[in-house]
Amino acid sequence: MAARLGDGAGAPAAVPHAQQPAVSLDQVRAAQRILRGVARTTALEGNRFLTRLIGAPVHFKCENLQRTGSFKVRGAYVRIAGLGPAERAAGVVAASAGNHAQGVALAASLLGVRSTVFMPTGAPLPKIAATREYGAEVRLHGHVVDETLRAAKEYAQRTGAVFIHPFDHPDVIAGQGTVGLEILAQCPQARTVVVGVGGGGLAAGIALAVKSLRPEVRVVGVQAAGSASYPPSLAAGHPVSIEAPVTMADGIRVGRPGELPFALIRDLVDEVRTVSEDALSSAVLLCMERAKLVVEPAGASPVAALLVEPEAFEGPVVAVLSGGNVDPLLLQRILRHGMAAAGRYLSLRLRLTDRPGALATLLGVLTVADANVLDISHVRTDPRLGITEAEVELHLETQGPEHCAEVTKALAEAGYTVMP
Repeated sequence: MAARLGDGAGAPAAVPHAQQPAVSLDQVRAAQRILRGVARTTALEGNRFLTRLIGAPVHFKCENLQRTGSFKVRGAYVRIAGLGPAERAAGVVAASAGNHAQGVALAASLLGVRSTVFMPTGAPLPKIAATREYGAEVRLHGHVVDETLRAAKEYAQRTGAVFIHPFDHPDVIAGQGTVGLEILAQCPQARTVVVGVGGGGLAAGIALAVKSLRPEVRVVGVQAAGSASYPPSLAAGHPVSIEAPVTMADGIRVGRPGELPFALIRDLVDEVRTVSEDALSSAVLLCMERAKLVVEPAGASPVAALLVEPEAFEGPVVAVLSGGNVDPLLLQRILRHGMAAAGRYLSLRLRLTDRPGALATLLGVLTVADANVLDISHVRTDPRLGITEAEVELHLETQGPEHCAEVTKALAEAGYTVMP
């Protein structure tokens, strides 16, 4: 069950707090004009599987197909475009493990501004290479993003370069808010918009745009359970930090909400849910298998929320796929994890008599049961085994939980005992 925090449907467009937000709808509209010819108006694609699941139309807003592979170029370009001549001459600096790095690099190049991007030493090589190809000077520093962030800020103080924050700036939020304007233009009948939340820039911008024009539309944020800083922050009434956020969804692995995004999300987002790593893996797998879209775990978080509790969302629903930049090695692990979570992997150990043809007989049983053997380990020499025994560990690909049960039953009927 997804964790939830919110007061239900119908959040008002007007901000109930005394202080008006630092970002306005006019700024989002101005950002849309600035981005004309720069950011793509990404496609809105229907998804039949999720439509059947929730009983109402579900659409994907495909920011994974945006330039640089994520929405980040929107906010970065608006922020850098707003710099004065002296600031541009000083260059810009950013810290990021991936998407923000590439967004800043491309935006700066398009505007003729020198950019330096600090990335953690363990950042995936494809993301480092892409950031360089977009025109940034990449400096590897630190093992975690916090260390990288400190290095970037020190560089800004030392050189005078302008630090481009990934989410906590009005221009950045306005740029990300253009996604919300596009959603309303492409799907005017939308009743719910679901978006992943890290620091909160994208969710804040979308909520501002959507609620200003269509206050009845429900906006739902989604965080990874191991990196969910917004539920405790909303409960406390101010941003609070969580220690050591852990999730495969590095795009939303942020330990503390931004001050500006927090205020907007507090006032305009109806609900913030959390999803497990299993749900994220299943969502990435669904996007690839059913929608033929490569989506990173952070980008698939809205899909994960729909899978976990489909009855909680009123349609038509727009799920924002915020990015598609995922390291191929990580993607391989995620897909395997997603298949396991969906009951399509079966791992088991069993013992058999160590005689010629015993392994072939076992494989014959699995063939009849239509189980695909991915890996097999055959152990004969182990102090735990009798002199005539062998142990076999199997990793099988199945068609789902029911097929797993059928395979296990077939093994039992053939006289094999599955080990705990």
